[in-house]
Amino acid sequence: MILGITKRCILIGLLVIFGFVTGIYLQDVKHEESTTVAWEANRFNMTRFDKIMDYTNRMNSTNWKMMRDSILDQTDSLMILRFRKEMDSLTKVDNPVR
Repeated sequence: MILGITKRCILIGLLVIFGFVTGIYLQDVKHEESTTVAWEANRFNMTRFDKIMDYTNRMNSTNWKMMRDSILDQTDSLMILRFRKEMDSLTKVDNPVR
């Protein structure tokens, strides 16, 4: 009788461990997938950000007001682009291609 309970406990323990390993693996796969998508979305934004930083470095006391307004407009554009990318990815999740 005790031997049967021990075998059952071992089997349950193995099933629980297998479930955790499977869950961790699937979580890692999804994390890698989302990271890849995020890097692809950010590649364009990083190029734009580098241009903004270069623009900022060229700012001096005579042209700072005009350049400051331009930087604010470009930052707004970056936020809009990021929002659109997020909405596109959410739309793909809601409406997967079959």
